Amino acid sequence: MSDTSTTAATPNPKVPDQTASGPARPDQKAKEAYFTASQSQLIWARFKANRTAMIAASVLAMLILTGVFAPFLSPYDPTIRGRDKDYENGAPQIPSFCDHNGCSARPFIYTPERKRSPTTLRWVTTVNTENRRYVEFFVEGWQYRYFNYNINLPGEALDFRIPGFAFDTHLFGVDEGTIHLFGTDHSGKDIYSRTLHAIYTSLAVGTLGVLISFVLALVIGGVSGYFGGWFDGFIQMITDAVRTIPIIPLFMALAAFIPQEWSSETRFFFISIIIGLINWPTLARRVRTHLLTERTQEYVLAAQLCGASPGHIIRRHLLPSFTSYIIVDLVISFPYIVLSETALSFIGLGLKDPVNSLGVMLQNVTSADVLLNYQWYFIPVIFFIALVLAFVFVGDGLRDAADPYADSKK
Repeated sequence: MSDTSTTAATPNPKVPDQTASGPARPDQKAKEAYFTASQSQLIWARFKANRTAMIAASVLAMLILTGVFAPFLSPYDPTIRGRDKDYENGAPQIPSFCDHNGCSARPFIYTPERKRSPTTLRWVTTVNTENRRYVEFFVEGWQYRYFNYNINLPGEALDFRIPGFAFDTHLFGVDEGTIHLFGTDHSGKDIYSRTLHAIYTSLAVGTLGVLISFVLALVIGGVSGYFGGWFDGFIQMITDAVRTIPIIPLFMALAAFIPQEWSSETRFFFISIIIGLINWPTLARRVRTHLLTERTQEYVLAAQLCGASPGHIIRRHLLPSFTSYIIVDLVISFPYIVLSETALSFIGLGLKDPVNSLGVMLQNVTSADVLLNYQWYFIPVIFFIALVLAFVFVGDGLRDAADPYADSKK
């Protein structure tokens, strides 16, 4: 009997111990990571799961880098100094490696020749396929500056100038003559260089406008939502008054007010401020609504009992409670500000030449002659559509990722 009981109590070495704690399974690790992740990590995980938003984010990042490094990527100055008088309204020049004369290890383009037609007496541009121009990389060209700002406002106290840093290296060029990947306009300006600089200008206007509207929305909406009462009613009256201002008549009046001697940088700075000043009410309303709900929570009461000031409570407790939603609102409002600048420049009330913005470049595609004969003028339109759609899809992806109930809706 003793031997039998001893044998029965001895565990079988071939059977795994069910009570021993083994390594965690992959699904358990995923659950632990989910419940211990921060809010930013959860948002990033949901955003990565949205394939459309990730593609849009990649396109947006590429466009932003293209705009920031536009002087380096542009072979020529997009302003008057970049004109090619011998190739006005010229078609895009696409580099190739092979032709009827054979193949080359370096990409090349053909040499355009401008002659007067003996029948119509007009200048006609032809292509000499026997004369190659080879593409070179990291060439020296026109000088450009980064962080160069020269703002001349009324009064010397408001003027400021930053000289920036000068460079003259460009990504590509040709060994002889010029190259125009997107063709040229009626004055011989390189459309490729103008497009890249236009992306930078539109992004800069949008960034400055978003920052101004962001600060105003947080301050006005935060104070209005925290205090409430008659003060909230007064602030909402001002908000409704700003929202009812008609945009086009306002900018028509401002266009008549702007002095003609103002520089392009000054006009850019002025337009950015005005766009920012009229786009803050929407975000301010959302901030106010959230603070009206959160100001009665226990953590706010605890901060008040500890003697914290209203500014400290709003800045350190209330606003961080919905930081993700504020970021989403900023991203979503960005394309609307870019659209505002483009629309105003398109109708002649915003930026003008020699400033290169998407709205300024869209002014060149309004004639039927361009649609019939110079279709390459529409190339900047493609970049404009891609920029707006990228912002829209990224904003939608961030909005879905910031929703704490996104998983329960599936």
